[in-house]
Amino acid sequence: MANVVVNAVGDQCPIPVVKATKALKAMTEAGIVEVHVDNEIAVQNLTRLASSKGLKSFAEKKEEKLFIVKITLDKPLEENGAEEEASCGVDRRKNTVVAIASERMGHGNDELGKVLMKGFIFALSQLDELPSTILFYNGGATITTEGSPSLDDLKNMEAQGVEILTCGTCLDYYNLKDKLAVGSVTNMYTIVEKLANADKIIKQ
Repeated sequence: MANVVVNAVGDQCPIPVVKATKALKAMTEAGIVEVHVDNEIAVQNLTRLASSKGLKSFAEKKEEKLFIVKITLDKPLEENGAEEEASCGVDRRKNTVVAIASERMGHGNDELGKVLMKGFIFALSQLDELPSTILFYNGGATITTEGSPSLDDLKNMEAQGVEILTCGTCLDYYNLKDKLAVGSVTNMYTIVEKLANADKIIKQ
């Protein structure tokens, strides 16, 4: 399996998309095109490119100004004749805040609730308009820590500019503060501020 690294750090739109498209078209076998960029909008444009071609993508924030987008190719792209025009998308985030207070969704069977929560977070990551912030508190704090089945989806959203915030008091209570795997620690004042300033709140 081939692995191609494309350095687009410092490049302005649409250059990261153009470079990624060229790399994808040059692939003669299954593999991964790994694109390095320095801003969330470039990440959003690259994930949109992958989606438009029916390809899987995964994005992760490595540093403050370093994001890596991996686009997986199961087989070489088929030529469709017409050359696609690379466009610069707008920020996909809306001022919607998602508040998650439990590792389970709904009431009833606990294992089913965990499966539903994983599906809920995945569905969030697939929205055309992503939320601006996702808040985790009480039992929901476990979702952002090591071993959580939702880490890839959360890292993908974080790389596209979604703010992932977990209650520090809750992490302390569950002895998980040193196991936080995505986003950052927050406090109740910030949680209230985010909720008060949101245009829309989705609570789970």
